[in-house]
Amino acid sequence: MLTDGALRMLVLLHFHTLGFSPVQLAYLFILYEIAGIITNLSAGWIAARFGLTSTLYAGLGLQVVALLALAQLDPSWALWTSVAFVMAVQGASGVAKDLAKMSAKSAVKLLAPSGNGGLFRWVAVLTGSKNAVKGFGFLLGAALLGLFGFVPSVLGMAAILAVILIAIALKMPSGLPRGKKGAKFSEVFSKDRNINWLSGARLFLFGARDVWFVVGIPIFFYAVLSDGSEEGNRRAFFLIGSFMAVWTILYGAVQAYAPKLLRANTRPVGELVHAAKGWVAALFVVPAVLAVLCEVSDGASTWFTITLVIGLLVFGAIFAVNSSLHSYLILAFTKSERVTMDVGFYYMANAAGRLLGTLMSGLSYQIGGLPWCLGVAALFVGLSWVGAGRLHAPSAQPA
Repeated sequence: MLTDGALRMLVLLHFHTLGFSPVQLAYLFILYEIAGIITNLSAGWIAARFGLTSTLYAGLGLQVVALLALAQLDPSWALWTSVAFVMAVQGASGVAKDLAKMSAKSAVKLLAPSGNGGLFRWVAVLTGSKNAVKGFGFLLGAALLGLFGFVPSVLGMAAILAVILIAIALKMPSGLPRGKKGAKFSEVFSKDRNINWLSGARLFLFGARDVWFVVGIPIFFYAVLSDGSEEGNRRAFFLIGSFMAVWTILYGAVQAYAPKLLRANTRPVGELVHAAKGWVAALFVVPAVLAVLCEVSDGASTWFTITLVIGLLVFGAIFAVNSSLHSYLILAFTKSERVTMDVGFYYMANAAGRLLGTLMSGLSYQIGGLPWCLGVAALFVGLSWVGAGRLHAPSAQPA
């Protein structure tokens, strides 16, 4: 997660300084998100067939290869050659990240203690810490780019991740499923309406975040903060990376705290299903209000920038509760024998939402600037509310 966040910030800011437009910047991440869709859809079956440890090792190893490949980028290449190369490397990085994430999330269902909200607690801690680490990655990527440049930063991250992979391989505990030969790929598609509607709600929830997070906000802040000089660029890199890091760390911290906030240890699944509907409705208000304020004000003014930062932090906190509820509900709805299949399908929808958000982030900013990004975010939250509204409490607690 640390290298995933750092790599995203390195690529975004490095190519923006080379003159890439918002739409071109969005192109750099398209294959990353497409790879996430395909990976999550198939990784559940791969884990069920070959075991969870195999997908975890494959994810970490592939990320090392992707980082080493990205270091070979040649500034003398033609524009679209560079775009195609970075898209391909980002695609490999997306496969790596989602293999590792799916493995970790599926293991929680099998290892978490039952009763007293144990499953929700473990899900929240894992998801919250994952996103906090990714937040540090945003800051790390921006800092490395400003201090050491693109290639040394990428090579350094590859070396560190290789050491981590070796350490995990040596210390991996026993007990995780080793896979079964009879697992069929067709079993990935769930027949449970709760899982399907939750996956739809997840798709638009993450589309609502990434439509402003991926391209819109970094480019908007760069325009406000940089004066075009080398020192100004470094200052802008640091401030943008710091905001992205703080936002993501806050998001992770609230995710980890969500079980206490929602009193999950004393509430049945049915009440948490109802809570999911209310929290997504509350989330809608934030981007809708920010979009209106951005449209009627001078976007470069100090008061608006401060209001925007506060509003997006509020969005992050409410978004974190929604995300944590979804991550718990997918494990509550699924059965142990289908956990990798259903989690893979659910995170396939998650990746599809990120792809949709990434595409719309560049396109919306190109057409109408930040107001359009925030307005589309509000629309996507509304569609997520529709999906959450179709959820119902399971008739019996899943095994």
